[in-house]
Amino acid sequence: MQNSQLSVVPSFRVGMGYDVHRLVEGRALFLGGIRIDHALGLLGHSDADVLIHAICDALLGAANMRDIGYHFPDTSDATLDMDSKIILRKTVELIAAKGYRVGNIDATICAERPKINPHIPAMQKCLAEVIGCGEDAISIKATTSEKMGFVGREEGMAAYAVCLIAK
Repeated sequence: MQNSQLSVVPSFRVGMGYDVHRLVEGRALFLGGIRIDHALGLLGHSDADVLIHAICDALLGAANMRDIGYHFPDTSDATLDMDSKIILRKTVELIAAKGYRVGNIDATICAERPKINPHIPAMQKCLAEVIGCGEDAISIKATTSEKMGFVGREEGMAAYAVCLIAK
């Protein structure tokens, strides 16, 4: 391979993101940018939207821009109680500054309760509006942990996301 071929920037990139947050009393539950009625909410420095955080990590990773904690540290007063939709919007702006746009996102939420499936269309609509893409570009799935581990014991939730970005 010649040196000139090594410096060619690919026009497509794939990223993977993962996030977890503990479930606690006294917090609202936000997933995919929407509030879901539930007795417990996710604990975090921001609103702790585990799905948006996994998506942001996937987007930042695909653009080789580190992770969500680097850009939105949990030690900053500026990010305290921040709406994760703002974090997502700023993440999309960060990757756009490098010439990338979102191709598609495929994400999975791991939670025992509440049932996530009824909320997926609203999440897709919300995320598409924030990102500036079609709802068809955002796939959200839900699963349980079959009562195993911290998710199964309802101590927390996890989310996984993969994305394709294009230049």
